[in-house]
Amino acid sequence: MKNSKIKLIWPNNIETYVCEGEDWFSNAEKAGFEIPSGCLTGSCGACEIDVNGETIRACISNIESKTRSPLKISLTTDPFWED
Repeated sequence: MKNSKIKLIWPNNIETYVCEGEDWFSNAEKAGFEIPSGCLTGSCGACEIDVNGETIRACISNIESKTRSPLKISLTTDPFWED
């Protein structure tokens, strides 16, 4: 259902409610959280986030939920990017 609110739990423990189909970046900003970005076309993977354990690229995905449970967001980690 497109009009139902989806609860998001951000890595900074801020909880927000959004409508399905909204974009990740503006909602992260409203929650005081920054999603890293690079190419913004889905090629580089810099904007990858984990949503309930599933990795997505925020620049080419909109917020969606197949269930009524909250979506817990975390940054995807890559051992090659770590210092």
